[in-house]
Amino acid sequence: MGKNQHVVKNGEKWSVKGAGNQKATKTTATQKQAIEIAKEIAKNQKSEVVIHGKDGKIRDKDSYGNDPNPPKDKKH
Repeated sequence: MGKNQHVVKNGEKWSVKGAGNQKATKTTATQKQAIEIAKEIAKNQKSEVVIHGKDGKIRDKDSYGNDPNPPKDKKH
């Protein structure tokens, strides 16, 4: 399983960062763009996307790994 991908505020922009990485993998103008990029990376690496709000707190997570007990949420 690869590194979880975090979508974080970076000044006026949004960045995708692998867990534990100092540098951003990609920086975009909007959070939506960053989420889409993070999802693609997470799908390829079978990891999670962790979405942070403007305040830095985690506001959502999505798993793209081989979860033996997938959640029963209906949001996607």
